[in-house]
Amino acid sequence: MQIHAIKQPLIELKHINVQFEQRNVLQNINLSLYADSVLTIVGPNGGGKSTLLKVLLKLIKPSSGEVIYHNNVRIGYVPQKIHLDHSLPITVEKFLSLKQGTTKKSIQETLDLLSISHLRQNAMQKLSGGEMQRVLLARAILTKPNLLVLDEPTQGVDISGQAELYQLIHKMRQKLNCAILMVSHDLHIVMADTNEVLCINQHICCAGTPEIVSNDPTFRHYFGNQFSQNIALYTHHHNHKHNLHGEVCCGKNFQLAQCTHKTQN
Repeated sequence: MQIHAIKQPLIELKHINVQFEQRNVLQNINLSLYADSVLTIVGPNGGGKSTLLKVLLKLIKPSSGEVIYHNNVRIGYVPQKIHLDHSLPITVEKFLSLKQGTTKKSIQETLDLLSISHLRQNAMQKLSGGEMQRVLLARAILTKPNLLVLDEPTQGVDISGQAELYQLIHKMRQKLNCAILMVSHDLHIVMADTNEVLCINQHICCAGTPEIVSNDPTFRHYFGNQFSQNIALYTHHHNHKHNLHGEVCCGKNFQLAQCTHKTQN
């Protein structure tokens, strides 16, 4: 008789509640993150998305509930933005070296992997939005995480660089074989490359595959019927590539109007 092992999550959030000054920010959030998953969190502004990430990262202690880490979780975190003191300039190399456990070799390998070696001696304060996000991504993957957490990863990136950055994130996932948890408002791009979507507005409004969530009445209420229908057309098998504008530029047997989402691991 063959016994199948029950898959254990990397992280579990159980009955999470967060209150700030007697105001409910998160209510009864239950969430499990698995090693081979890509989970995208969406929702209206002020709905608690970033707070949820901070609870998961143990940067904020919930008012009640439990955060459980399993399986030697190693997390790489890309924040929305960082605040730098312009009176104390710091180079990209020095910034990356501040992360515990890094070496000159690992820094150079990571810079090469993200094609930003030319930024090594540049001052962090002088980076463009796209360059800054690549450096923050480099810092997140320096120690080879098995979970990559990204909070609005294209914050401050111009429209032409957004699809390119998401392609790079997908490439890092394949390279590291890591799970991804991401908060993003770039729905037309991220929902093409996610296993599950979680829509929150203090509580979990709806959850499931991109196809299910994009047709949920609550999701449509927040993001509009027309937009949610357009999103469904972007879900796809990964047998092709996108250009910098997110448009399909090559691939075989690809039919945009009939394809469905399935991430190939």
